[in-house]
Amino acid sequence: MPVPKKNQLVGLDIGSHSIKLVEIDDTKKGLVLKNFGIIGMPKDSIMEGSIKEGGVAASAIKTLFKNLNVKNKNVAVSISGFSVIVKKITIPKREESELETSIHEEAEQYIPFDISDVNLDYEILTSPEEEETGEKAEGEEGAEEKKESDIMDVMLVAAKKDIIEDYESLIQLAGLNPMIMDVDAFAIQNAYENSSGKTSGCYAIINVGAEELGINTIKDGVSIFTRDSSYGGSQITDAIMTKFNVSYEDAENIKLGGTKIDDKQKAALEEIFTTMISGWVQEIKRALDFLSTTYPDESIEKILVGGGAYRIPGFLKYLEMETEIPVEELNPFASLQINEKIFDPEYLSYIAPQAAVAVGLALRSIGDK
Repeated sequence: MPVPKKNQLVGLDIGSHSIKLVEIDDTKKGLVLKNFGIIGMPKDSIMEGSIKEGGVAASAIKTLFKNLNVKNKNVAVSISGFSVIVKKITIPKREESELETSIHEEAEQYIPFDISDVNLDYEILTSPEEEETGEKAEGEEGAEEKKESDIMDVMLVAAKKDIIEDYESLIQLAGLNPMIMDVDAFAIQNAYENSSGKTSGCYAIINVGAEELGINTIKDGVSIFTRDSSYGGSQITDAIMTKFNVSYEDAENIKLGGTKIDDKQKAALEEIFTTMISGWVQEIKRALDFLSTTYPDESIEKILVGGGAYRIPGFLKYLEMETEIPVEELNPFASLQINEKIFDPEYLSYIAPQAAVAVGLALRSIGDK
């Protein structure tokens, strides 16, 4: 029997509409999907990444672990929304010893919160030890190259301390150990790179959740632009509740096609879908336009889409038409070995785009930065 690594983590995606759990075994024969489960959350228990009902969420997590018989109590979770700032910045090149202080000083101008209220992390994208290539060049080109050699790119990640503490408390309330705190955008990127084996090229990942639309643009394995917006599937549910005068649960059923409706209601529903989809696509286009202005030399080759709300009829087709960029569904299970006696392949195929965050988290290991 293959011996799994001991530093494995359970990936736990705590969303406002549902909580997803993924467990992956890293064996000598490759990565094997060991566990996958999803449990719905009551409305407003988690709103835009902020935990409103910790007891309810902890109870749901306990139920998920119990039902799936998960023994590993070490988990990786992630956060997103307006309490998290992810930004690529350029700063003067520094020695390693001076970096931390100078990055904290530089970060203040990019973070809309008091610097003392956030946890700050960073990753150097261009190393200070890289050889300066511009010294031997001459004329204007030489000056330009020399100028570029004096700067370095850094990925800055800032998260509000109170949000991090809320998530840690929630995990502990569920009787688990929070080992890694990630960001949704990076978890999804991790899942895609593992499933596709691809870290080159320029592409965008769109994650349409219940309350957030996350956009992450990646160039050769490095995130160059991220944005979270308050768009998502709950907008459609709210619009159906108002238009049809029904409860939250009934509106969800109508949205997902589980309730029979007459022709007049179908027309009203299609109008809601069209209006909301148009808003989502325009937000994505604004982000991509900003990207093309900021990085005029970059060209996005494809858009990958996931999240619980991406299946709204017409969304993918309209997005592809408006952006004129090929659009694909995310499948984070693609490179995992699946035991079809345990998992229904059709169900996994259907649910895959919603599982990207949880898969990306489950791929992390204890001790990762």
